[in-house]
Amino acid sequence: MISKRLITVALGSAILGLLMGYLVLPPLAQQDAPQPPVPVEAPAPLQTRELPESEAQIQLSFAPVVRNATPSVVNVYATTVTQETVSPFAADPFFRRFFGDGGMLRQRPRQSQSLGSGVIVDASGVILTNSHVVEGATDIRIATADGREFAVELVLDDPETDLAVLRVRDPADEPFAALRFADSDGLEVGDLVLAIGNPFGVGQTVTSGIVSALARTGVEGSNYEFFIQTDAAINPGNSGGALIDLSGRLVGINTAIFTRTGGSIGIGFAIPANMARVVAEAGIAGGTLVRPWFGALMQEVTADIADSLGLERPVGALITEVAPGGSAEAAGLQAGDVIVSVDGFPVQQPSAFDFRLATQPIGGSVEIAYFRDGRQSTVTVELQAPPGSGEIVEITGNTRFRGVGVATMTPAIAEELGLPYSAEGVVVRSVTRGSPADAMGLQTGDVILNLNGRDITDAETFRAIAEARPEAWQIVLQRGGRVFRSYVSG
Repeated sequence: MISKRLITVALGSAILGLLMGYLVLPPLAQQDAPQPPVPVEAPAPLQTRELPESEAQIQLSFAPVVRNATPSVVNVYATTVTQETVSPFAADPFFRRFFGDGGMLRQRPRQSQSLGSGVIVDASGVILTNSHVVEGATDIRIATADGREFAVELVLDDPETDLAVLRVRDPADEPFAALRFADSDGLEVGDLVLAIGNPFGVGQTVTSGIVSALARTGVEGSNYEFFIQTDAAINPGNSGGALIDLSGRLVGINTAIFTRTGGSIGIGFAIPANMARVVAEAGIAGGTLVRPWFGALMQEVTADIADSLGLERPVGALITEVAPGGSAEAAGLQAGDVIVSVDGFPVQQPSAFDFRLATQPIGGSVEIAYFRDGRQSTVTVELQAPPGSGEIVEITGNTRFRGVGVATMTPAIAEELGLPYSAEGVVVRSVTRGSPADAMGLQTGDVILNLNGRDITDAETFRAIAEARPEAWQIVLQRGGRVFRSYVSG
């Protein structure tokens, strides 16, 4: 607040300076000729300010928007039960030193709960939330704003976008209130938004703010980082909740915060509605999500790369390798091309390109602008599913590999795992908890290369070998870029 004394001193100084200005004018004898007056631009008229003319104008409020949107936002309670091994001597250093555990290890269940939020996106009882809210859950329930509680089932979990789709098992007779999706590409920095969720479990809460930034990356380890940043207060428990515009439409799913204290400091992030809609529609349709596969590896364009290629600015996605049989190869794109836009939307970095592609349907097409040999060109790219997508072979029967699901390595899977397009073997896509495969230590993402001296080239070959019952298994697998060799009894 500025004090009256400061204003008075400032005015006095200005007047004194003005008077002194007249006193120091050069004498007329030193002037060669009368100078024309300096043109002064007339000040712009002040904007007219009017007093409110009605009570409605005085009592401006978000309440009507909130009133319509809050019934569509729910609390999500996820319970996880795991088995932990404990020893009666675990707390006694004397017994641990001389007797070890004494063979008296025992299992006991350990229950943990996570709290989050969700958004009803279909009147039949389909809820969109964050994948990390329901990760590993053995029981999931929701509570609506009016206090009703429902058991739900997980119909789609997509860790790549950190989104999950839930469905009410026994819905009520009347339809649920569902939020409509907005076109998140229409958002601009400075737009007013509201965040609705259940922070810290205190109950449904609404906070307001603006869109602080768009297309943020480096927030999570997600494959499709393209977050909306907002200064609307978001705290633990808000995950999976709604970010809405002033029309009450869903513009994003709140998912993360940047914090040094554990609470909100005004930097929150939401998954754009255009990505959330794709995941929600897949869940409503049956729970299978297949994204278009472009078939090219890309990297960010640095200032040095931009200079060497003749680009004015370091923007775009530089193609470094093209896979055989992919959409990029079919469209004639090559290593060294720099993609600068998709359907008119600028591509600042590879993550922006991945986002644009992931929000398109299989069988559709996009127009890509790219830079090659000093000039920009455009090409229409037909979008196709990754070859062999969804073809998982489950191993059953009396074998050490029972409970594992594998898929034949394809260029698309190799790209997903960060491997060369020429990689071979079978990829572990699922491991049933408590199964022999789980006990053996197999993990999702492992690449099995060889079993008992035989190279594994496809899932059916793996099944034929895995269902045999030798006395021992010699396994060669790749995990995290390293090759391991293991010997396991049959």
